[in-house]
Amino acid sequence: MALIDMPLSELKNYRPDRNEPADFDDFWQRSIAETRQQPLNAQFEPVDFGLQTVDAFDVTFAGYGGQPVKGWLLLPRQRTEPLPCVVEYIGYGGGRGFPIDWLLWSSAGYAHLVMDTRGQGSSWRHGDTADLPTAGSSPHYPGFMTQGILDPDSYYYRRVFLDGVRAIEAAQSHPAVDSDRIAVTGGSQGGGITLAAAALSSQVKIAMPDVPFLCHYRRATELVDTLPYNEITRFCVTHRDKVDTVFETLSYFDGVNFAVRARAQALFSVGLMDDICPPSTVFAAYNYYGGPKEIKVWQFNNHEGGGVHHSVEKVKFINKLWR
Repeated sequence: MALIDMPLSELKNYRPDRNEPADFDDFWQRSIAETRQQPLNAQFEPVDFGLQTVDAFDVTFAGYGGQPVKGWLLLPRQRTEPLPCVVEYIGYGGGRGFPIDWLLWSSAGYAHLVMDTRGQGSSWRHGDTADLPTAGSSPHYPGFMTQGILDPDSYYYRRVFLDGVRAIEAAQSHPAVDSDRIAVTGGSQGGGITLAAAALSSQVKIAMPDVPFLCHYRRATELVDTLPYNEITRFCVTHRDKVDTVFETLSYFDGVNFAVRARAQALFSVGLMDDICPPSTVFAAYNYYGGPKEIKVWQFNNHEGGGVHHSVEKVKFINKLWR
């Protein structure tokens, strides 16, 4: 590994021009309103995985288009009052797995809702949520990054980001959750969903995006040739007459544009040797972030960022605010 991007001194001040559609807010307000026309129908089914200190629930709620989205809700077994809740989103290709994969936040005394990512969950941890696009889809490069990319209404991440908002609402609907204390977090793709959720839901009080993906797409695709951004690059190689359309669509889903609108207290992380989500793309979102913010820089780390070291930082961060 080696440093592939700007020096840290330049990253701290990096605020590129933003490509923001004039109807960005109208697009997302309309999308959320359409999604909320469907009943949330959040269901929490107790499940037994042999855990002695955590109560686990198999979660199903209506996401985009009323389609069922799966998840887990984990609660400390010893609790006497509603708890603050951490809603967590998963990295690219992964699924919800089993409750035993997600014991950090419940062990720290928080409610924890993990959202499965529609259509994913077959690359490195299994998932259980189908993706059923209702708007159709244009041809795409294998993967999820270019599904429906020629129209914001049909783009894959419209469905995912709306699921992310509904996951917050599902968490708030459970009686063991303090609906006024909602945090969102996730790494890579999960970090990108975190930024979107923090912007689209005023209910989010704390946001913790780790090495966030889905930010500053143009620079990412021009700087690195690694997956998943490479899916966009390969699509543009073949559909060379659609490049402007591709990046116009992506501007509706850029974490930088969401960051401007977010107001939750935030803790970011970045790896300075990250060749999947380049540091400048993370700092572009961080530097534009609209709320109180901190960033933890992991100087010699790639896309793993701070790993468990950063998990310790996140627990300290949320405890400082809510304990």
